Amino acid sequence: MSFLLYSAFALFIVFVIRSRFSKNRYPPGPRGLPILENILDIPRTQEYKVYAQWGKTYGAITLAGDVCSVSTFGTRLVILNSRKAAHDLLEKRSEKYSNRPSYVMAGDLVGWKDTLVLLPYAARLRSYRTMIHKLIGTKIAVKEFNEFMEREALLCARRLLSDPNDFIGPIRKAVGAIILIISHGHSIEDEHDPLVRAGDDTTDQLGVLLTPGTFLVDTFPILRFLPKWMPFHVKAGRWKRTLYELTDDSYRFAKNTVYDGKESLPNLISRFTVDRQISEEEEIDIKWAATSLYTSGADTPVSAMHSFVLAMVLYPDVQRKAQAEVDAIVGSGRLPTFSGRTHLPYTVCLMKEVIRWGVRCFPLAAPHCVTRDDVYNGYFIPKGSIVLTNIWCVQLLNDPDVYPEPHVFNPDRLLHSNGKAPQPDPYDVCFGIGRRQVDLYPSTRQ
Repeated sequence: MSFLLYSAFALFIVFVIRSRFSKNRYPPGPRGLPILENILDIPRTQEYKVYAQWGKTYGAITLAGDVCSVSTFGTRLVILNSRKAAHDLLEKRSEKYSNRPSYVMAGDLVGWKDTLVLLPYAARLRSYRTMIHKLIGTKIAVKEFNEFMEREALLCARRLLSDPNDFIGPIRKAVGAIILIISHGHSIEDEHDPLVRAGDDTTDQLGVLLTPGTFLVDTFPILRFLPKWMPFHVKAGRWKRTLYELTDDSYRFAKNTVYDGKESLPNLISRFTVDRQISEEEEIDIKWAATSLYTSGADTPVSAMHSFVLAMVLYPDVQRKAQAEVDAIVGSGRLPTFSGRTHLPYTVCLMKEVIRWGVRCFPLAAPHCVTRDDVYNGYFIPKGSIVLTNIWCVQLLNDPDVYPEPHVFNPDRLLHSNGKAPQPDPYDVCFGIGRRQVDLYPSTRQ
């Protein structure tokens, strides 16, 4: 074991020295230390704000603030801080930028390797996307769940009225109920439903696991062979058990519900298992597609609703204007329904502005991995680089050139008014850029 560690460390030193003295011109960024490179520069909290500041700082010097980079133990981390850079690389050159980096901690030790967000861009990923698209990928498909979502919205409103101080709990429960009924056909009855708890826990854990630099084993895969009592191994084992609750337990529940004839709404598992002979491989794909649907769709609506509450407190004039529109069109005796969306333009723009102004769910899009060497604006981006899109960054959803007074919550900016064109739709970037844009788009909008 010691020989392997010494050999790996020696090879690493050689690699770092060669990369440090390379003649290639990399995207600019903070100057690192010998051997350690930029490992001490990588932020641990509010990374998106730090990366945005890097874009401004090094852009002022190099005129390349759209793209900046750092190197950690030989792996280059490239941050895209502008809509143009993200479009140029993730859209126009998607064949080089559609893969995911290898996550030893998340994929191999915890067990997330089969989830949609970590799959390589290949046949299996396309199979997952096809299943999800058939279920909720179109407005017509989503309509099948409208009545259930409206019922959950009513229950959520009642819970909020009964205890206005606890607005987080009812929102989480409503979102969890909607996603679980779509993915697994699971109807929540208990206030402390174990599947909702497992879903919340695993989603939070995945966010930590996908943050670059969090676990040293991702940089040095050989560390996975260290004793099982090491802290990262202990944490991986604990998180793996939670993930098992969400994937395997929920899948068994969904199948039993179908076989017992208790299914009330179509869901992903019943859609692709009922009256079909499926192989073991297909069953694994269906199970993980359902898990991917839940983990990909749960956080964004919850984050958006938290930001909505904050916006209504900070901007009471906006709240009054939206309430007046709802009262005029819907009245005060019932809640709005999806069928009336087209008659509530200001309210619809208000929710879009919530996404632009306050989204805190994955402000850095899931990392991409470069499959071949590339050059962008004269800067070399080597194969194996990890690429992060700073969705929150001032150049994407808070750019004053795109959204004047970006830190002001103003739904009117997204309305057609007096012949003036609206500012860009935040939905165009908040659900991802490139081939891996999430398939939850119509349902998440709802």
